[in-house]
Amino acid sequence: MSLLRSDITIELLNQQGSEYLPGYLGIVILSLAPNTLSSRMPIHKLHVAPNDFLHAASVVALADTSCGYATIAHLPEGAQSFTTIELKSNHLGTVKEGSVACTATAQHLGRNTQVWDAVVSDEASGRKLALFRCTQMILWPKAVHR
Repeated sequence: MSLLRSDITIELLNQQGSEYLPGYLGIVILSLAPNTLSSRMPIHKLHVAPNDFLHAASVVALADTSCGYATIAHLPEGAQSFTTIELKSNHLGTVKEGSVACTATAQHLGRNTQVWDAVVSDEASGRKLALFRCTQMILWPKAVHR
């Protein structure tokens, strides 16, 4: 199993994502520990679909970002990066205001793949809004052939 990397911090993750989609959406990493990561996202108009409900893509972006950052923090020594090879979400409810919270939990931390589950909930009430699962492929430096 991969161990939590000591060189990856909450501050580093939040800073690195600030000029990318996670920063634009207002996603903030709150905690990082072995096998888990927690985050939140305040709801603004940009997160909402024209039907005035939270857009499913906003929920997926929060869950995928949380699982992706958790993968970065748990990459095996010598690994170069990762890429998502599969994701799935089940949406159970919605909110129109406030913030949504996400907790990502490792299910498998292997040398070549990691599997993460995430629960997205209404931060105020704790009510579950979505269940999410993704599989990450670990990327290793290419060997030089001579």
